[in-house]
Amino acid sequence: MSVDPRLAVIDKRLAGVGTILAVTGGKGGIGKSLVSSTLAALLARRGRTTGLLDLDLTGPCAHIVLGVRPGFPTEEFGIDPVDAHGIKFVSVTSFIGRDPVPLRGTDVTNALIELLAIVRWGALDYLIVDMPPGLGDAMLDAMRLVHRAEYLVVATDSLVTLETVERTLRVLRGASCTVRGVVQNMHRRESDAVASLAADSGVPFLGQLPFDEEVETGQGDVERLLRTPFASVLGEIAAEF
Repeated sequence: MSVDPRLAVIDKRLAGVGTILAVTGGKGGIGKSLVSSTLAALLARRGRTTGLLDLDLTGPCAHIVLGVRPGFPTEEFGIDPVDAHGIKFVSVTSFIGRDPVPLRGTDVTNALIELLAIVRWGALDYLIVDMPPGLGDAMLDAMRLVHRAEYLVVATDSLVTLETVERTLRVLRGASCTVRGVVQNMHRRESDAVASLAADSGVPFLGQLPFDEEVETGQGDVERLLRTPFASVLGEIAAEF
């Protein structure tokens, strides 16, 4: 069986990245993209050279959080990320616009390999990766292809989410991935369920991000978003990275 030559290129494209932080959670609707995008903006504001890669091929939305409509990137021996509020940003929306991407099977793998192999990130302190939702082909391929990634797991205290996150942590541990910790999003009531899950899984519990009504009006406006209580607490957590 022949080896895809693009696989060797991926590591070269990421060679100049200091820390690759992959944000995951095992399911959609838990604020993974919000955490990824806000975290990238916070790091960039602190003077860290930061990239953000939205690897959700079917429902990308980091560009909505950041308030950018990335056009087709410049291309010469690869493509360069677009600038989004000081963040080097790449999303599949640069190539497809608002069209749906109904991929399955090997098409998912090929799309991820192509995207990872073609982007020229250059030197970065941090690359934040908004991982695909779920535990299907896209997530498993991304885990396999993005070497050196450390994982930030987003959870809520709903019973459905907790069980899904517990499965996600088992998958990450089974693949010998480094888990930076678990963060609880949309915290509204006193509950230690997420902290207990992290402890039982042997990973750090990083804190609770508040359910913040200001976030909805802040999405699409980075300046406003970074002034929300949500961003303030996330900034405290990010200080440990």
